[in-house]
Amino acid sequence: MTTSPVILLGAQRCGTTAFAYAMNLAFHDAGGHFTVNGKLPYLLHRWLTRQDLADRHLRTDEILHALDRRPPDGAGVDGWRARVEKSLRTAALQVAEGSAGDAPAVLARRILAESNDGLPCWGDKYNEYLLHLPWLDAALPDARYVMLVRHPFEAARSMLRWTGDRPWLPQTESAALAKWTAWNKHWVDFAPQVPAERRLVVEYQALCRGEETARLEEFTGMGLRPYLAGLAPRQPAAAADGGLPLPTAAVWEALRSPAAAVGTGPVPTLTTTMQR
Repeated sequence: MTTSPVILLGAQRCGTTAFAYAMNLAFHDAGGHFTVNGKLPYLLHRWLTRQDLADRHLRTDEILHALDRRPPDGAGVDGWRARVEKSLRTAALQVAEGSAGDAPAVLARRILAESNDGLPCWGDKYNEYLLHLPWLDAALPDARYVMLVRHPFEAARSMLRWTGDRPWLPQTESAALAKWTAWNKHWVDFAPQVPAERRLVVEYQALCRGEETARLEEFTGMGLRPYLAGLAPRQPAAAADGGLPLPTAAVWEALRSPAAAVGTGPVPTLTTTMQR
């Protein structure tokens, strides 16, 4: 299995949460941990800046409050949450004493490593990671990225059916398509900077049909088939690409282009097949 973190990326309503729960069980059974909506790197980017280090004040309270307002989920999450708080408290003291250095990404890397210390494998999913890819790459320079993509019309119509307290939710199909386009373009722009062996683009409908399982197993070095078997699409596949706004169509085409965005490569460590 890969010893570098696996980061699951994808825009809203693209199937990432169901996929993350499957990965969570696979990693848990392997003795590791995959956090569903962990969002710790996202929060570190927001609350760990050069000014914070200069002021000797790591905003641990804000980070922990944000983690607990909408708690991460998945098997083993309580242990992960305890390790995160211990790591944050240690780092906060180092910052107060002036011994943490002056590079936010370096300190963030240390916090993330300590939060997953001793695990043979770990990973995380949070949709907003798409909005912070350069910083994420600086904090986790060895991360392996799985990018889940879904047809724009499917994702947009799923957004419009979404319920709950989500003030940032689009109200029209055109706005939902524009949001899908903006989020996915971040990957299109970022992916060429990542070595091919550290990135993999997976299509939602193909994932649900089981057609991406072999590539995912090769990429992660883990036996995922039993965990992915329960995935199923919540609506029929989009019939065609016709009618997409031109910017959306361009991003959708780029996401499916091997030259622009898709990379594969064997895991450079021992592959282990897990039994559930």
